[in-house]
Amino acid sequence: MNPAMRAYYERRAAEYDDWWLGTGRFAQRDRPGWHEDREALIAALHRLPPKRTLDLACGTGFLTRELPGEVTGLDQSASMVEIARSRGVDAVVGDALDPPEGYERLFTSHFYGHLDEPQRAHFQRLTAGTELVVVDSRLRPGEPAEAWQERTLNDGSTHSVYKRWFTAESLQAELGEGEVCFDGAWFVGLVRPRAA
Repeated sequence: MNPAMRAYYERRAAEYDDWWLGTGRFAQRDRPGWHEDREALIAALHRLPPKRTLDLACGTGFLTRELPGEVTGLDQSASMVEIARSRGVDAVVGDALDPPEGYERLFTSHFYGHLDEPQRAHFQRLTAGTELVVVDSRLRPGEPAEAWQERTLNDGSTHSVYKRWFTAESLQAELGEGEVCFDGAWFVGLVRPRAA
């Protein structure tokens, strides 16, 4: 991830969950079915078999704490890690594109969609052969599949952020055959099993 986007997520840590919860700057957004879709996604994560899991780019641990099994969160932002730890998540500061080994499952939520083409190629090599669960934003009808967005934080600062959106089919096409574990109005998730 480029340094400007890293800085953005460090600064956004304290307000990051506003996006998940529909509070703060997100309270006035028209997102019909958002809360129901978020809760259905969480229920889908609860149905995963418990495994020793590394959550790449765990952020505040909002979803990390919902994963079954022994879970460690990893994020480049010390502020995000601090919030995740305050929630009881075993979280460490580190690079999601250079993670430690030794986990049965890699999980990531709303990270893959921020990777540019060379980073995606690296991520796909990095995760080859490993069980992988990817959750990201669903492509909405009539919206672009990728864009540079101008995002404003509560302090008024603006930041350019690269973002992609997916259908279950487009995620499968990029990451290889896997089982769609969630296909909602706002979120999509894929489980790619460990290679035999």
